[in-house]
Amino acid sequence: MAAGVAILPLMDGLAKHLSQVYPVLQVTWARYLFHFLLLGGLLLWRLPVRALIPKHPGLQMVRSAFLLATTLCYFGAIAYLPLANALAMAFLGPLVSTALAPFLLGERAGTRGWLAVALGFAGTLVVIRPGFGHFHWAYLLGLGAGVSYGLYQLTTRRLSGSGRPSVTLFYTAVFGLAVLSLVVPWVWRSPDPGGWGLMLVMGAVGALAHFLIIRAFEHAPAPLLAPVSYMEMVSAVTIGWLVFGDFPDAWTWLGIALIVSSGLLLILRSGSGKA
Repeated sequence: MAAGVAILPLMDGLAKHLSQVYPVLQVTWARYLFHFLLLGGLLLWRLPVRALIPKHPGLQMVRSAFLLATTLCYFGAIAYLPLANALAMAFLGPLVSTALAPFLLGERAGTRGWLAVALGFAGTLVVIRPGFGHFHWAYLLGLGAGVSYGLYQLTTRRLSGSGRPSVTLFYTAVFGLAVLSLVVPWVWRSPDPGGWGLMLVMGAVGALAHFLIIRAFEHAPAPLLAPVSYMEMVSAVTIGWLVFGDFPDAWTWLGIALIVSSGLLLILRSGSGKA
């Protein structure tokens, strides 16, 4: 789990670099293309073809659409924002799923759940700081990534136990590649060999990271692994600082701390089984 979340920002850094040259739609398409090719080859090697047929295809499509929206919004955000700032917005996903679960899944949020949502919302305001001269419109894309990721988590919970996680991840790659292939010709900018090479590495890193995360969940319970996911922020800050010269200021660190604290509060609530 630690290895998986630590290398995810490498994919983000490559996407941020590529988005300075190529349209975000094309960068996202390349991420899905190479993820599909690499993960598909791995699954065909490990599983029979019939195992790749998804259960509940309609809900799988909805889930895949939410993940595609998350990726598009997030890649759009990191094209303009520091990696850590954009990732802080994406970390709102668990809070969104907690806030919407009572209405969509009939699950009670509880006192700790609503306190976590309030903490996360406060942290978001600190990171964005609307009205204080620091607001950038790309934060709206980051918020969109967080909301769509929360909806993705809700549909994932509805699909839990319906099949192998790796097959579900492969299905999202198929959906994203199919949809983006319809629109990417309209914004296409022919990559040079170096561009193709970076896109391949980006897709490979993404596929490897998600494979490691899936393997982690196959061997350990979610409450044990969830806190480790926040190591992604350390990696994002490091890459943003070393590669792009972006280092969060004190207010951004405070906002990140509030958002991470809200996520940890949700994890404690889930682990204890109490409201």
